[in-house]
Amino acid sequence: MIFFKRVMWLVLLNLSVLSCASQQSPQENNLYQALGEQQGISKLVDQLIVEIVADEQIFPYFAKASVSYFRKGFINHMCAISEGPCEYTGDSMVDIHTGMNISEGDFNRVVELLIRAMESTGISYPVQNRLLARLAPMREQIIKR
Repeated sequence: MIFFKRVMWLVLLNLSVLSCASQQSPQENNLYQALGEQQGISKLVDQLIVEIVADEQIFPYFAKASVSYFRKGFINHMCAISEGPCEYTGDSMVDIHTGMNISEGDFNRVVELLIRAMESTGISYPVQNRLLARLAPMREQIIKR
């Protein structure tokens, strides 16, 4: 079942990226605007924090972290990768995750929590897929560091 979910996730990402690029107006092509700009990204990150706190599997990774520091950094990171007016100046994904020994299952669980947060905040599936496509290349920098 897990293998099927991963395959479907990758297929959806690839199809979404291809279809989104050809079917959207220039304004819709900007992921930052599609996410609701700074206010929408802040709302998404806040909901992700709620999801993390409620999750027994993932919360231990964040238990000693500063919520405000994480929130500020993740909002800035999301703004930058979505073509917003931000420049991410935080630590690299490798530096952040080194020593955490994040398993593939834990990584996938965070993706599930992010998807749940996007659904809770009303982000459309095509926009969700575009964001996930931007985040997916960071996977190798996070797992088992």
